[in-house]
Parts: sequence; structure tokens; C-alpha cells
Amino acid sequence: MSRGLNKVMIIGHLGRAPELRYTPSGRPVASFSVATSRNWVSADGERHEETEWFNVVAWGNLAEICSQYLQKGKRVYVEGRLQTRRWEDAEGKKQFTTELVAKEMIILGEHRETEISSFTASPDEENTNSY
Repeated sequence: MSRGLNKVMIIGHLGRAPELRYTPSGRPVASFSVATSRNWVSADGERHEETEWFNVVAWGNLAEICSQYLQKGKRVYVEGRLQTRRWEDAEGKKQFTTELVAKEMIILGEHRETEISSFTASPDEENTNSY
């Protein structure tokens, strides 16, 4: 069987501060949203802007670091993979959500030189499939 590739890299601004929670087994998980913008000029010279929102999930040590260092509005680079989760709600309806599971996060923009700004998940943290 041939190998596939599932790799996503985004640069954008946090739409909300990370929400840190813990699984029943005690593993930290942080979720937050990142907005990316795209600008272009149409053939008639009109300027356009489009914003895409990404739901991001970080696990383990990276989750705790995101919770500690990131705030709404902060500019970040996030690298990881896309994952779609499926579940049934209380009424039995099937629900789906697609998330970027973070492997690496880099804080962009102004920061103190002494502040750590690049973080990577350990290999066991990036292979998590569920909450």
C-alpha cells in the first residue's frame, strides 16, 4: 500500500484563547480557533478578502504550552494534520467536525527574545485520535 500525506500549515490570528481540559485519563487537550485571510484583486480591479476559520486541537505538553502562551488575537503558525471526528448527539443525529491536530506551534510577531516561541508535540502526543 502506498503512503498518503496529510499535512497542514497555517498562519493566522487566534479567534479565541485556548480552552484547556483533561481527558478522563488525565491527558491535557487544548482547543482554539485560528483565522487565516486571503486577499485578491478581481479582473475588474475590485479588492476582495476571504477569511477561513480552523479549529485547532493540541495534545499533551503542547496543549499546556498553547494554553499558557496564546491569547486571542495572537499571530501563530500551526502545523499538523486534518482529522474528522464523528459522533451522535443526544437526539441520535450524526455530527462531524474537522480539526487541525497540531504537531508544531510557533508564536509570530513581537515577543521578547527570552520568550520561547517554537513548540513541537512529542511523537506519542501527535498520534492521538480521540478525546
